[in-house]
Amino acid sequence: MAAAQGRLSDGADGMDDSKEGDRDGGSTAPPAFQAAVQALRNSRLRPQIEIDPTPAPQRLAPFAYALEAAVVDGDQDLADGRLVLLHDPAGHDAWHGTFRLVTLVRAELEPEMAADPLLPDVCWSWLTGALQTRGLTYGEPSGTVTRASSHYFGGLSERPSASQIEIRASWTPREGLGGVPDAAAHLASWCDLLAQVAGLPPAGPGDASIVTLPQRRGPQSR
Repeated sequence: MAAAQGRLSDGADGMDDSKEGDRDGGSTAPPAFQAAVQALRNSRLRPQIEIDPTPAPQRLAPFAYALEAAVVDGDQDLADGRLVLLHDPAGHDAWHGTFRLVTLVRAELEPEMAADPLLPDVCWSWLTGALQTRGLTYGEPSGTVTRASSHYFGGLSERPSASQIEIRASWTPREGLGGVPDAAAHLASWCDLLAQVAGLPPAGPGDASIVTLPQRRGPQSR
C-alpha cells in the first residue's frame, strides 16, 4: 500500500480560491481539526492512487485542508480529483455540523458511455455506495454530475472526440469522540470512488456492491 502522496490544476465549488495559510492543521488550529488532518496525513492507500497535500481554498471555512490525487497506471493517469476538509468550530447551518467534505473527481470516457442517460445516476451511486460500503454515516449530501464532449476542428481536427465525466459533491461527516470525524475512513471511501471512476477492480470483497460501468476510455497520457 502506498502512503498518502497527486496533482490537479483547476478547482471545484470554490476550490480554485487557494492560497497558502496557517489553516492546515497547525498548532493554531482547533484540536478536532488537527486530529482530522493528522488522520488524513497518516492514511495508507492502494498503490495505484498517488495523493499529495495541495493549498486549500481560503474563503469556504475558517479552517481547511486539501488533497489532490490521481489514479495512475504506469506513466498514464486514469482519473484525478481533489478532496477538501472544511471546519467551522462555530458550526454551519447548511452543513448541520462543524465539518464538511468537498470533492471534485473526473475522468475521460468513451463517447458512447457518456451518452448513456443513466450515467449521472450511476456516477452519483458510486459516491454514496463508496461511503455506505465502509459503513460511514453522513448528512446533507449535495452535488452535480456533469458530462462534457469536446470536438476538434481546423488544426486540431486530427484529434479524436473526447468525453469527460465530472463529479462535484459535498457532505457532512458524522462527528465522533471529541467532535472529530473519521477522516481516514472518508478518505478511503473517496479513493474507492476515484478507483471506480478510473475503472479499477474493487480493492476488497466489500467494494463489489458498488455499481460498475463498462467501456470506459483507456489510459490517458500525462
